Formats: sequence, structure tokens, C-alpha cells
Amino acid sequence: MRIAGEEARVSVTLSWAQGLDGSIAARRGQRTRISGEASLAATHRLRSEHDAILVGVGTVLSDDPRLDVRRAPGASPQPIILDAGLRTPLGSALVGRADQKPWIFAAASAAPERRAALEAAGCRIMSAGVDAAGRLDLAEVLAGLADSGIASLMVEGGGAVLVAFLESRLVDRIVVTLGPSLLGGYNPFTRGPAGAFPVDLDDPLISVLGADVVIDGVPRWPAPS
Repeated sequence: MRIAGEEARVSVTLSWAQGLDGSIAARRGQRTRISGEASLAATHRLRSEHDAILVGVGTVLSDDPRLDVRRAPGASPQPIILDAGLRTPLGSALVGRADQKPWIFAAASAAPERRAALEAAGCRIMSAGVDAAGRLDLAEVLAGLADSGIASLMVEGGGAVLVAFLESRLVDRIVVTLGPSLLGGYNPFTRGPAGAFPVDLDDPLISVLGADVVIDGVPRWPAPS
């Protein structure tokens, strides 16, 4: 519960699955099953513990996720999409959800016709600033979510979004599922920008779920030099 007068803040959990070599997909943009049934159920339980769940538009285009809770009891979180150019398809699973339409963060310069079409489909469009590379300002995104009553956010990807949150150090918890595979594929962490890494986890909880290992801890970055 937030104390009166206290600034609203969103607690952020990063969660992803990777192979033994750090790959999160066989190829960038290719949907790749890594987790087993037990760890998938745990991921859905984790979803139910958060007010909202966030992915980038690249994940929407490649995976077409629903981001709901199907494998565990509990309520589904509010889906959030980072989509500066409003490329989210009207026929995507998220836009088609009858229970919770996505909130989409976009640049103010995004095409008005795309904004109108997505709003007509029931989506809520929210604006945030962008940097020179066209990436949305995550601090502004979190502020917008806090103003909308969101207190906890689960971030599931894709790789560029995960690295952006790590680079910004806007992360309170990290939950990684390690699958028993060597994918030789897309590993976003080896190409992360300066300042994003290294990250250590304090007092991690390590669980074995089927053939997977789940590591859950609080991130700790080195002090600035």
C-alpha cells in the first residue's frame, strides 16, 4: 500500500527463458520453445502475481502472445506493448482478447490513422518520449503505468527490451529459466551496451522444475567507477 504523499513507483520483474548458452531463441524473431511444462506453469503463476505484463512489439510480431494466465490459477495481468511506431497488428492475439485489451506505448509522432484504428479496436494508446534511436523512454513508460494504478510489472521480452531495462537499471527482480539446450542462437546479452552489465543476483533462490533450473534474485550492479 502506498503512503499518502509518497511518489508512485512500479516494481519491475524481468523474466525470460534461455538455453545453456544464453540463447533466448534459435534465431532472432523466431519463436522457440525452451521451458518445460513445470517451469511454464511457474511462469504463469508469476504473471498472476503482477498487475501488468510487458513485451516489445517485436515479440508481438514474432510470437503473437496472449500474455494471460492459462497454466495456473489467478488473474491475468494487464498486457502492455512497447510500440513506438504502432506496428501492432489489428489481428494479433492481444488486440483480439475480449477480457483485457492491451495498453500500447507509442511515440507522439506515430501515424494518427494507426492510433485511430487501434483505439477503435479497444486498445489504449499512451505516449512516451523516444531517444535518437527511436526507443521509448522507459522511465516515462513506468511513470505512465504508475499514474494508471499499476504497482507491479513483469517484463517478458524480447531481448532488446530486456537489455534496455537492464541498461536503465529499472529492475527490482530477475527470474531466469535455464533450459537444458544449447541453441547456438540469439543471445541479446552478449551485445548489450556499456553500463548494462555485469549484473549479479543477491541471495538467489534456485529451483529445479522438471528438466529446467529457475534462478530468482535481486539484481546488483557494480558501483560507478
